[in-house]
Amino acid sequence: MAANVEIYTWSTCPFCIRAKALLDKKGVNYTEYCIDGDEDAREIMAERANGKRSLPQIFINDGHVGGCNELYDTELAGELDSLLEQSVAS
Repeated sequence: MAANVEIYTWSTCPFCIRAKALLDKKGVNYTEYCIDGDEDAREIMAERANGKRSLPQIFINDGHVGGCNELYDTELAGELDSLLEQSVAS
């Protein structure tokens, strides 16, 4: 079983598109929450993301990774693959 990956996005956000491109390149299945203009959904995201309201916000196995830059930093540090290989604890 693979990691549970969730990403909150806006449809036209270039950082969201870039983050999804990295996940797609890696063949990651993820759940996308496109929250264009939905302030209630953004509040839920912000609660999960320790108050961060910028997009995207990415979670792996309910752990907050951060935004696009943090996702790429995790990849450059060689840590993303191991995060993605961990499945959700049953």
